Amino acid sequence: MTILTVSALLGACGVPAEDRPRAVTPPPVPFPATATAAPTAAETGAVTEVLYFSRDERLVPVIRRADQVPALDAQLRALLAGPTPGERDDGLTSALPGAFTSAVVELVDGLARVTVGLTAVDTGRSDGRLAYGQIVCTLSARTDVTAVLFLEGDTPLSVPRADGSLSSEPLTASDYAVLINPR
Repeated sequence: MTILTVSALLGACGVPAEDRPRAVTPPPVPFPATATAAPTAAETGAVTEVLYFSRDERLVPVIRRADQVPALDAQLRALLAGPTPGERDDGLTSALPGAFTSAVVELVDGLARVTVGLTAVDTGRSDGRLAYGQIVCTLSARTDVTAVLFLEGDTPLSVPRADGSLSSEPLTASDYAVLINPR
């Protein structure tokens, strides 16, 4: 009887079958890479583009490859577009959808000035520090950006830092360092 019970339990253990194959993301270091598959087009660009998304209430840097350094506004558009399907499969999301009606960026002497259109209705969101952190960390990762200032029209906007305090001053990634997960 015991052997039959153990056999039945062991037979129930296993990996369920899936209808279609799916991509599997390898774990982060220190595991050595053993695959030698050719990189995808997104992995072969000459320069890197860093975007910050979120996972489990943390900011996570994502490296994308590009043929050339993207323009500042193109990088902001890529961030606002959100994670790719593969990045979503890796558990990444974005706190940006619904946070603004619009966002436009210009670079003035190293200061990225981000003019946002705020939603007219209080949505009760509690992820504002992640949303602003995504933009600040993404733009601050560039060599041509020293800080990020948020504006509504021509007026500096008070935005939440990682600790929840509000600032209408220029911000850097260090203002969100406690939220950054290295990957």
